[in-house]
Amino acid sequence: MKIAIIDYGAGNLRSVERGLAHVGAPGQITGDAAEIDAADALILPGVGAFDACMQGLGPLKGVVLRRIAEGVPFLGICVGMQMLYEGSEEGGLCPGLGVVPGRLARFQGVPKVPHMGWNSLSVRRDHPLLKGIPDGSYVYFVHSYRAPVSAATAAATDYGGEFTAIVANEAGNVAGTQFHPEKSGAIGLRMLKNFVGMI
Repeated sequence: MKIAIIDYGAGNLRSVERGLAHVGAPGQITGDAAEIDAADALILPGVGAFDACMQGLGPLKGVVLRRIAEGVPFLGICVGMQMLYEGSEEGGLCPGLGVVPGRLARFQGVPKVPHMGWNSLSVRRDHPLLKGIPDGSYVYFVHSYRAPVSAATAAATDYGGEFTAIVANEAGNVAGTQFHPEKSGAIGLRMLKNFVGMI
């Protein structure tokens, strides 16, 4: 089993690698298109600004979108989840990968931005990533922009209003978490194990 952790110059690569190793599925950090093309599953971490992350991903965008279209299991984490959307207001209406509909907007009317800390999940629909995850489970967030709740929302959370915490495409092979599963204790590790089970 080959899980490619995509290295495009941004992201918490090592913590994701350690999280996968903890659940018995070593990942390979790579920015090589051929290795991404040969992988059984892809993980796109992300830390930083949406526009900078999209620019960094640029040379690999084609292979990533093709592998997604082929049905390869894919997990986006934090900004890696945000990049699945059509775009974000961050960086001036920057376009995303367009795998799921919708656009990210900055938090408004909240006590503090970025939103940082533990929030509970409100499960909206079944998805393999949520197998064995109780409704109301707490996970760890760090972000300044949020995705709207939509038909693609598998789980939501609330900070100054509801937003998407887990998104999934219609085909079911793509999921994204706004939170960091690799930093969310036993619940997050169970999600990583569930992702491995999707492969």
